[in-house]
Amino acid sequence: MNEAYSAHVLDNGLTVLMQENHSAPIISHQIWYRVGSRNEVPGKTGISHFVEHMLFKGTKRFPEAVREISRCGGFWNAFTFQDATAYHVTMPADRIGTAIEIEADRMVNSLFDPKEIESERTVILSEKEIEESESTNRKTASILKAAFPGHPYGRSVIGELEDLHRLTRDDLYEHYRAWYAPNNAVVTLAGDFDSDEMLRRVESAYGSIPARSLPSVDIAPEKPIRSPLSVSENGSAILTDIKFYWRIPGGKDPDIFAVMLLESILAGPPVMEMNDQGCLSVNRTSRLFRKLVDGGKAADIGGCFSLMIDPYVVNLGALVSPDVRTEDIRESVMEEIESIARLGVLPAELEKARKQTRAVFTYAAEDVANQAFWLGYSSIFDQPAWYTGFLQRLENVRPEDISRVAGSIFRRDNCITAVFSAEEEQQ
Repeated sequence: MNEAYSAHVLDNGLTVLMQENHSAPIISHQIWYRVGSRNEVPGKTGISHFVEHMLFKGTKRFPEAVREISRCGGFWNAFTFQDATAYHVTMPADRIGTAIEIEADRMVNSLFDPKEIESERTVILSEKEIEESESTNRKTASILKAAFPGHPYGRSVIGELEDLHRLTRDDLYEHYRAWYAPNNAVVTLAGDFDSDEMLRRVESAYGSIPARSLPSVDIAPEKPIRSPLSVSENGSAILTDIKFYWRIPGGKDPDIFAVMLLESILAGPPVMEMNDQGCLSVNRTSRLFRKLVDGGKAADIGGCFSLMIDPYVVNLGALVSPDVRTEDIRESVMEEIESIARLGVLPAELEKARKQTRAVFTYAAEDVANQAFWLGYSSIFDQPAWYTGFLQRLENVRPEDISRVAGSIFRRDNCITAVFSAEEEQQ
């Protein structure tokens, strides 16, 4: 990303990041609040996600905000994850003022009507039912609980069922008033606008909202994984699914770029688009694809890469071919990683991984919603310079960095192996 972005902090503490992009007459406006499931306490899990839902229920000034955005030709949505809650809208450039006014108003004037709370509770309980019944979600929950027995990252973002039933209107409103403050938020804009004019608009809408004292957060770091862990479950899938999870540093750690390129060498580069961020773009020429899929041991491979404030996990996995033991897959994966740790990678192999990662990044960076997303997301776990300096940070990774993280992070004793069996198998 070569274009410059502009950064400003209003008197009330609101950070405003803007990236001009005049390729099309559209603008993406996003607001990121530094509150997610990481900030929750036992007994009130899921409250950040519940509050996210309630902000779509309107204010006195904008009682039908969703329809207002739709009438302007915009697309509006939100998401909550462990480290933050984000609201995003993409609009025709000449209508963006409506989105800015609505977003600023609901920062302080969301209604939290008791009837709407009960209606939305039903929706969230339905989401929870899907989370508990859907195989992929259930697997992820099992693994995160094993990886983070003491840290909030081990909890469900949607929340525990008993907490969702007992959260009150006062609980939700107090959480909203505690965390939804300009000095706890980042506004990002990307698209067809003049930065000076846009800053005036943003300051006019948000500038009068007062800063507030924020709750303190004291989160003890999770203890290191000292020996291999395992999670297993029998299921109804056609093929057994085996995944390997390793604890990796937080997103601001310099080694993250070496980890990212090692994942690219092993399986494929990470997806950099807002709606699919975290998956890997599996490459048929990657080491594990050639070894496992071309070698007949697996029907497919995959992986996931996430960037968080605190150390999180990265994974690689495979759908095991019939009559192949999961132990054979485990050994194949670990042997490949240990070979890289011991023998290194060729400069040409690293350069191929770098080009692939650069390509997915560059493609995503053409879209204004992705630009606004990465300016906001990188501000949560580090600084927006993480995103704007992405390509240069990739260039700085050397072959010896790949070997080092393969040996120091992707170790057997830092690994959680998760086996979700299609049926009873012989080990």
